[in-house]
Amino acid sequence: MSTALYTAVATSSGRDGRSVSSDGLLDVGLAVPKALGGDGKGTNPEQLFAAGYSACFASALSAVARQTGQDVGEAAVTAEVGLHKAEGGTYGLSVTLRVELP
Repeated sequence: MSTALYTAVATSSGRDGRSVSSDGLLDVGLAVPKALGGDGKGTNPEQLFAAGYSACFASALSAVARQTGQDVGEAAVTAEVGLHKAEGGTYGLSVTLRVELP
């Protein structure tokens, strides 16, 4: 594997805690969503994952478009992240990406 161009570092204290990036630019309170029995008064890890995944995919889409001479300046990427309970009490994620192109 090649050397990382950039490494993001964040520390979280749990679903009802905080997530803070090593540079302090990201500092958010976390809350369990109402759908999972929480009060929903904060963001949750699935929302953060959806935001990051959609932003990275949009960036990759733009890079490929530039290389191929396409214009996707008004493109929007939406990520839907689902949390699923699996057998044995474990959890898993699903992601659906929707891309809107100009």
